[in-house]
Order: sequence, then structure tokens, then C-alpha cells
Amino acid sequence: MTFESVTYESIPHALISGIAISLVCSAVGLFLVLRRFSLFGDALAHSAFGGVAFGLFIGIYPLWIACSVAILSALGLTKIRQKFDISSDAIVAILLATGLGAGIILVSLTDDLDIHDIEEFLFGSVIVDTQNIVTILAMSGIILAILFFTYKKLLYSTFSEEQAKASGIPVDKMGYLLIAIAGVTVIISMQLVGVLLISALFVLPNVSSMLYGRSFKQTMILSMCFAVSATVSGIFISYQFDIAQSGCVVLVAAAIFIGSLIVKSSGLVKTAGIVAKARRN
Repeated sequence: MTFESVTYESIPHALISGIAISLVCSAVGLFLVLRRFSLFGDALAHSAFGGVAFGLFIGIYPLWIACSVAILSALGLTKIRQKFDISSDAIVAILLATGLGAGIILVSLTDDLDIHDIEEFLFGSVIVDTQNIVTILAMSGIILAILFFTYKKLLYSTFSEEQAKASGIPVDKMGYLLIAIAGVTVIISMQLVGVLLISALFVLPNVSSMLYGRSFKQTMILSMCFAVSATVSGIFISYQFDIAQSGCVVLVAAAIFIGSLIVKSSGLVKTAGIVAKARRN
């Protein structure tokens, strides 16, 4: 099994793509965490793994097939959840198990499969292809622009669905939009941290920032700062010690979270986070 570390030549590419991915993951992840869909990114990633395996099985570039599979399966199961009143955590478990199971079967059926291709999607890889970086930057820009123009509706429907519906906001459509955005975000993020670690970029920076942020905007800005710091630090640690890039990024994000807990519990920062304020209200 081969884990990729960052080389000197790949640092600029890794930094550019890593910063873009971390910004998008923290922004999209905040809405997912606030909706108590923290593991939804993980479920989408495992579902996308089934798409990746299918693409490799039929000999087509797997990422866009994975994107389609992840989004369509998530939208379909969300529709089922709404119609049959199935809990969110059950939907996450169904997505996760089904995608991973389908991926394993397709991998076992592919005779001439290069195992390194699967390892890249499972554990992440160092992004050095200029075309991939341009695609990541373009998709990241589009996602951030969509969030910028729709964040008030998304925010309102996140905190109070009933009031949002009464105000004329299409809550269901906003939910579908968020799922579609999350699906695309998962696909571009798989190249940095892989299927198995992708939920860390969605969850850890946001949970850390929610301990401090007193408003939604402040929480999102802090989350982006934490995510970028974890990614940049992880990339340089990977280069310095010649160890896996994806693991470094995630462990730095986890260290930021643990540090945030210590700071909050010691009383050095007395501001109430966004979750605590929401509970009081």
C-alpha cells in the first residue's frame, strides 16, 4: 500500500488546490453540521466511491461518474426520507453502506485494475495535474458564488424550516441545492484527503469554530481560517517528514479542535458559540 507525501515540486500545486478545497468544505460543511448532517459528507464520499469503481470498471474517467452517482443517490434517498419519514442518520447509513458495498463488488470484478488508482481515491493523493487544479478552482469558485447568493435562504431554512416556509422560502429546493453542492464538494475533495477521511474537512473546522463564533458569519470565517491552517500546515508537515498528506491535514484539524476545547474549558475565551446561543434562544 502506497501513501503519497508532498514533494518539493508539488508544494505549489498542493497549496493552491488544498486552500480552495478547504474553503469550500468549511463553507458547505457548516450548513451540514448545523442541520445535524455531520456524517452526510462521509456518506456521499462512500457513495461516490461506488461511482469511482463503476467508472474504472467501464473504463471512463471516474470522478464525474462518481459525482453523478453521489448526487442522484443522495437526492433519491432524501426524497424517500421525506415521503416515508425515515430518520437522517438512517439515510446516512444507507448511503454509506450501499456505496461502499457496490464499490467493493465492482473493484473485485475489474481484472486489469491498477490498485494505486483505488488507493488515491481512498486515501487521497498529491494533486500535480494542472488540469485538475483548474477544475478544482473553477468548481470551488462556482460553489462559493452559489452559497454567497443563496446563504440567507439556506441559513433561514437551516435554523427554522417552518418559519422559512411561512416566509415563502422553498425549503425543499434549498435542501436539494445543498445536497447537490455537497456532492460536488465531496468529489473535488476526494483528491486531497480521500474517501475515508473526507468528513474531517466538513466537520472538524466547523465544530472548532462553533465554540467561538457568536454569529453565523463569524463562525464561517473562523471555520475557513481553521480549515486553511490545517491544510497548509498538513501539507508542509507531509513534505518535512515524508508522510501521508491526507493524514497530516486531518490530524492538524483534530489538533485545532482539541486545542479549542482546552482553551474553552480553561476559561481563556468566554464568548458563547453559535450553538450555545441558539440553545438559549
